[in-house]
Amino acid sequence: MSYIERTLEKKILQVSREYSCLLLVGPRQVGKTTMLEHLMEGTTRTKVTLDDVEDRKLAKTDPALFLELHPAPVLIDEVQYAPELFSYIKIKVDNGAVPGSYWLTGSQSFRLMELAQESLAGRTAILHMSALSQTELYGDGETSPFSLELTALQKRKEHLASANVHEMYKRIWSGAMPGHRSGKFTDRDVFYSSYIQSYIDRDVSDMIPGVDKLLYADFIRAAACRAGQMLNIHDIAADVGVSDDTAKRWLQVMEKSEVIFYLRPFSNNLLKRTIKTPKMYFFDTGLVAYLTRYSSPEILMNGAINGAVLENYTVAEIIKTYHNSAKDCLLHYYRDKDSNEIDLVIESDGELHPLEIKKTANPGTELVSAFRILDKASVPRGVGAILCMRQELSAIDRKAYVVPIWMI
Repeated sequence: MSYIERTLEKKILQVSREYSCLLLVGPRQVGKTTMLEHLMEGTTRTKVTLDDVEDRKLAKTDPALFLELHPAPVLIDEVQYAPELFSYIKIKVDNGAVPGSYWLTGSQSFRLMELAQESLAGRTAILHMSALSQTELYGDGETSPFSLELTALQKRKEHLASANVHEMYKRIWSGAMPGHRSGKFTDRDVFYSSYIQSYIDRDVSDMIPGVDKLLYADFIRAAACRAGQMLNIHDIAADVGVSDDTAKRWLQVMEKSEVIFYLRPFSNNLLKRTIKTPKMYFFDTGLVAYLTRYSSPEILMNGAINGAVLENYTVAEIIKTYHNSAKDCLLHYYRDKDSNEIDLVIESDGELHPLEIKKTANPGTELVSAFRILDKASVPRGVGAILCMRQELSAIDRKAYVVPIWMI
C-alpha cells in the first residue's frame, strides 16, 4: 500500500494559513481523512472522529466540553454527525482562534455546507474533494481547471500519461477510489461491495430511517444502468418496484451524499425550445462498472453502456480539475425539442465552449455541426472541442479542437 499524493494538498495548506476553520467535503471514502492525516504528520494537531459513538454523544450533548477536551489544532472527522459543534466553533473563531485551528471533514456535503453557511459564514474555507483524478493516478499530480485555451491544452500534455482506447476503458473500469487504487484493498469487487454496504448502513440509514436496505441496493444498481443519460425517474422506479415519489426521494439522498450528480440543461431567453430534464452521472465510474456487472474493461468497452460510461468518466474528470483547483465549474449540456444535442457546455470568461464526447479516434466534422446552435444564445460562442480517443491534440478548424480524453 502506498499513499497517493493529492493535488488539493497545497490548497489545504494555503487556506490553513489564512482561515481559522477549514471544512473539507466530498463523497465517502475519497481520501479526505487520509490526506489530512498525512498533512498532520510531525505537527501537534490531534484527530477525533465522530464515527466513535461516545465522542459523537459528547459532541452533541455538550459541544463546549467536547472542544475543551479536543483543543485546537484539531481534525474533527465526520462532523455532520454533530451539527451542534458549529455554533461553538463559531465562538472560538470569533474569539481569535489562530489560522488552521479547526479542520473539519464530512461526507454529506449538502448538509454540511448548509450548516457552515448558517453558523460559519465568512469564517471558514470550504473545499471539495473528489475521487482520484487522472493527473493523480497517471500523471505528476499538477493540474489546472480544464479549458480550451490552446497554450493550456498543450501544457497539459507535460503532466499526463497518454492512453489508447483499451487503456482508457481500463481506467474507467478500475475507478478512482483511493482505498482500491492505492493497493490497500486489492480485490475490486469486494471493495465496491463493502463500499455500497457501508454507504447504505451509515449515510442512507441516517437520512432514511427504516429504509429497506436490499431494495435500496437494487435501486442504486438501477440508477447505475442509466449513468450518463437523461434522468427518467419513472423508469428507475419501475425497475425496482417503488413509486415515483419514493424514487425521487431516494435519488435526492444519492445526490446529497454525492454518489450521483446532475448536469442541468443550458438555456437562456433566446433559446426557446430547450428541454428541462437534467442528466445523471455517478461520481466514480468504477462503481458504475461494478454495479452494472461488467467483469472486465474489455467487456465494458464493447458493452451497451460503453458510450454513456465514457461520457460519465469525461464529465467527472473535467469537474475534478476544478475541484482540485478550488474553483467553481459552470457546466451544462444542451438539448432541444428538435433533438439537437451538445454533450457539454462550459461557460467561462464570458463565452460558451461546446464539447462533444466520442469513443472514436477519428472524429468527423459533422460532430461539431450542433455547436452553431449556441450562436443564437445571448452569450457568445467560444472555441469548442471533440473529446475523444485521438492520441494527439489536433483541430478541425480554429473554432473546434480535437482533444484526447487522457489530456483532461
